[in-house]
Amino acid sequence: MAKNTKQTSSRVASLAATTLSNNNSSQIAKSLAASTLSQRGNIRQTGAEMEKVASRVLTSEKYSATTKELAASVLSQANKER
Repeated sequence: MAKNTKQTSSRVASLAATTLSNNNSSQIAKSLAASTLSQRGNIRQTGAEMEKVASRVLTSEKYSATTKELAASVLSQANKER
C-alpha cells in the first residue's frame, strides 16, 4: 500500500483548532478539524469513512469555505490507492 506522507500545515492546524473551539461550528466541521489535527506532525492517513465525508463536503454548496478547506486537507492526506 502506498503511503501518503503529507502532513497538516501549521496554518490549517490553527484553523482546525479554532473550529474545534467554536461553539457555532457544525459537527461535520469539528470532525474534519479533529481528523486534520490528528495528522499534524505524523504520517497518519485519512480513513475511508472520513474520505467519504470530506468528499461530500467538497461537492456540496451548503458548507462554508472553512469547512471545505478542512475537507480538502483531510483528502490530501488520504491513502493514495483508494
